[in-house]
Amino acid sequence: MKKVINKKTYNTETAQLLKKFTFGDFGDPKGYEETLMQSVRGLFFIYGIGGEESKYAEETIIPLTEKEAQNWIKENEHLPHLNQ
Repeated sequence: MKKVINKKTYNTETAQLLKKFTFGDFGDPKGYEETLMQSVRGLFFIYGIGGEESKYAEETIIPLTEKEAQNWIKENEHLPHLNQ
């Protein structure tokens, strides 16, 4: 997914995956994944995708500051995650 927000480009195809957390089980309509990514220009963002009843029923990109990215990791460390 590629999206321009406030004249800054966020692209999941070229960004580095830093951390991925899953919420719910595979196939759960309320389940979703949040992936913390860093763009080639150093911008942090969350890529969210999920089931039709989740908060990410549509693919979403949410820009974050570096501090917000660090806080997101701390807040979600207890959840199952996949590092790639």
